[in-house]
Amino acid sequence: METLRERKKQRTRDALLRTAVEMFVARGYDGTTVDDIADAVDVSARTFFRYFAGKEEAALALQELAVAHYLRAVRERPAEEAPVVALRRAVLESWDTLHEVVESVVPVEAYLGMHRVIESTPVLLAAHLRRNAETEDTIARVVAEREGLDVDADPRPRLAVAVFGAVMRVTEQQWSACGDLSLEGMRALTIAYLEQVGPALAGNWRTD
Repeated sequence: METLRERKKQRTRDALLRTAVEMFVARGYDGTTVDDIADAVDVSARTFFRYFAGKEEAALALQELAVAHYLRAVRERPAEEAPVVALRRAVLESWDTLHEVVESVVPVEAYLGMHRVIESTPVLLAAHLRRNAETEDTIARVVAEREGLDVDADPRPRLAVAVFGAVMRVTEQQWSACGDLSLEGMRALTIAYLEQVGPALAGNWRTD
């Protein structure tokens, strides 16, 4: 059972994260300092660093929650599903239930707003892409385990996840650049782009 002390620590962390996200979205990452965040929560900067290594960790914390949520969805897909089908259904399921995870800390709109902040901030984008590569490695290992394969000997899990990850990256970029920053907009774009994978890889693109 969670103790009173643990609940208080979680409330403080959530308050710092919520405030950081709100400030990053409103002011930009570079326009927000650790002192700004700590002052708004009425704690010291030292307290902030008890929960986060720095601004970057706070800025990417919601994405970490979403990734963990997606990984759970992948692991819980039925064993009889083909790998790419499992990945597709897991990402749509995780979008449909994302509010259950994120809204314990911030409104979904704030989480979605952070995507644009990340895309427009080079240091955050670099960290985000690095973490994406780590996530793809984890997913490839999950897929290999599902299929009874050796991920280091059989290239198929990594290839499938690499293609899938590239589609999701393009989706993020296009969604962040468009005017519809809604969860429904992201979900619709995800479906549309995933449906293009087969035709894009196997089809003839020329119109003449």
